Amino acid sequence: MKEKRMLLIVNPRSGKTQSRGPLFDALGVFSDAGYLVNIHNTAGPGDATETVAAEGGKYDTVVCVGGDGTLNETVAGLMRLEKPPVLGYLPRGSTNDFAASLRISTNSVRAAQTAMASEAKKLDIGRWNERYFVYVASFGAFVRSSYAASQAAKNALGHFAYILEGMKDLNTLRPYQVRITADGERLDGEYLFGAVCNSTSIGGLMKLDPERVVLDDGLFEMLLIPSPKTPIDLNNLIMALLNQQYDQGGLVFRHVSSIHVETEEELPWSLDGEYAPAVPSVDIKNQHQAISFLLG
Repeated sequence: MKEKRMLLIVNPRSGKTQSRGPLFDALGVFSDAGYLVNIHNTAGPGDATETVAAEGGKYDTVVCVGGDGTLNETVAGLMRLEKPPVLGYLPRGSTNDFAASLRISTNSVRAAQTAMASEAKKLDIGRWNERYFVYVASFGAFVRSSYAASQAAKNALGHFAYILEGMKDLNTLRPYQVRITADGERLDGEYLFGAVCNSTSIGGLMKLDPERVVLDDGLFEMLLIPSPKTPIDLNNLIMALLNQQYDQGGLVFRHVSSIHVETEEELPWSLDGEYAPAVPSVDIKNQHQAISFLLG
């Protein structure tokens, strides 16, 4: 049997409080499956992307070990390859929204066993101008407040509860005037928050019905939260979000493949939970079935 080659991209800063034992055991799972494993510990931001782009084509499989940010960088590297290898994921970060969406275990051994027992499934990837995202690109007031929030506050309230807490006062909400075209439909207006995702959760804030989300159909799920004009509007928005009724309360929800966003304001963006600098114009495109992913 031909020996297979695996590149393991490890973010040594992810999961610092976790034992390294399960990761070593996961290596045993890969070895038993016939892989010769080469481990690369990332040296800093951007290293995973550059390493995968330069070396990934020599391997049968690339496995990312880290959080959502490391996965984002790994996928960005794969997208630069003409024939990207299969991707696996062992989530070990403080934020693992994508893993939670796909029910990938945070136990490294279990995740490795599931990956080795599964067939690769092609998933859509998002392109944001010249950058990529795996599961969500979001903009607006909550993006900035989420970065500013202490981890203790998020842990105490839960991420979604923290966001709702910030919505309670109309006077503190910061709307953004944006021009949006989604698959030809004009949706210009004032919005507090917007998210374009390929996931059963939107930025870890809101859960979507798995029956409504297909990860390889060439479509994103887009949610826009308009700026409320009155306390009643605000209450309707909050109730719609709490009840996961995204077609009600003034919310805008669409399944779309292409989005164009323009603004003359400093609009903060987040890609897979990582900050993206404000730009006046953004084109978001669905890269249909771009990456083969080892899923259970």
